[in-house]
Amino acid sequence: MKKVAILQSNYIPWKGYFDIISQVDEFIFYDDVQYTNRDWRNRNKIKTPDGLLWLSVPVGQSKNRLICEVKIEDKDWQKKHWQNISQFYKKAPFFDEYKSFFEPFYLNERHSNLSDMNIGLIKKICSEILNIKTNFKDSREFSLQGKKENRILELLSKTGATHYLSGAAAKDYICEQHFIDKNIKLEWMDYSGYPEYKQLFGKFEHAVSILDLIFNVGGNSAFYVYGWRKRLS
Repeated sequence: MKKVAILQSNYIPWKGYFDIISQVDEFIFYDDVQYTNRDWRNRNKIKTPDGLLWLSVPVGQSKNRLICEVKIEDKDWQKKHWQNISQFYKKAPFFDEYKSFFEPFYLNERHSNLSDMNIGLIKKICSEILNIKTNFKDSREFSLQGKKENRILELLSKTGATHYLSGAAAKDYICEQHFIDKNIKLEWMDYSGYPEYKQLFGKFEHAVSILDLIFNVGGNSAFYVYGWRKRLS
């Protein structure tokens, strides 16, 4: 059995993104597809006393490019993002402990490609904070020819997948019978049931960046991403 998930890279994703990574044997970054504006590729949310705040990486408005081709031209956004993160999480219980993990990413490194930046940070969070051992691949390694569902099936075939764990949004264009025909079991990711933890700033919010979880619960972050499922089994 080999379970695979395929997703586009996101900027400082929410815990559900890391949860789906934790549940598969191989996770494939799917960034050689069309970039979409006002999506999760270049932005995410953090909590503040005045509500949720979008942190957006400036990448321009061009629609004629793949995710892996998106360049980051602005040189000042990294400092601005870190100032916001520091301002609103400095009183979180584990901010000081994990400051040294994130601060260099924002202040010491220069990021010029959105996909490379996202993938690098996601992998680092998985290995160094969440103890996720999943194998990572990049769809660009496979020289794919098809489109939409056929492209996914081609990719799964080339990776030797027997099971495919997909996000619910793909239900709009995926036909389960096509996966059955390829002897691939299609499973849908369930993002419900996450336990709450003690957050700053009022009403609990699940749909925020993984930064919120890490700064608030520290070394227990993995439990709130995927460890809680073991309690139910």
